Amino acid sequence: MSADLDTVFSALADPTRRRILTMLLEDDMAVTDVADPFEMSLAAISKHLTILAGAGLISQEKRGRVKWCKLEPDALKGASVWMQGFGQFEPVNLDAFEAFLASELGDEEE
Repeated sequence: MSADLDTVFSALADPTRRRILTMLLEDDMAVTDVADPFEMSLAAISKHLTILAGAGLISQEKRGRVKWCKLEPDALKGASVWMQGFGQFEPVNLDAFEAFLASELGDEEE
């Protein structure tokens, strides 16, 4: 289980990947739509998406000629359970955590 946690936390460590996750909170998105707000190449975004998919945080599927990304919020449950094991944390509400991420990432964009 620790390797899975390492992978999830490693994926979450990057601000670009956290921003992508926040974008996917709204709805599934085509890879080109995910890449649109970033000032980096499509290849760089694809690498970020590969890391997120490898951590199980997103899934990707091809619909026709377009590759779509979908948030997989259940992948955060293992990290949540691990954090709760310390006892000093309140139970993690994933909806509140997502709102927190959205607010934090919103501050970074300004």
